[in-house]
Amino acid sequence: MKTTLKLQNVKCGGCTNGIAIRLLKLSGINDVQIEDNSAEVSFTYETVNDLAMAERTLTQMGYPPEGAENTTLNKAKSFISCATGRLNLT
Repeated sequence: MKTTLKLQNVKCGGCTNGIAIRLLKLSGINDVQIEDNSAEVSFTYETVNDLAMAERTLTQMGYPPEGAENTTLNKAKSFISCATGRLNLT
């Protein structure tokens, strides 16, 4: 199955790079595509549990899907994930 999620706290290519790398490491998640400008990530998943794990992972990284609570902690985590994603761009 395929889904598209609009994410919160996405600021730059470092964020999107980190998101793509992390999601592709999850079992059952494939074909990850993410747009910098719209902060939308699309991917295919095998089971509902795989989708839930992807959403949980995104939230743990600081990028909760739109509609989910966006805590101060999530916002702080997104800066760390962004920096990590930028390091992986080089």
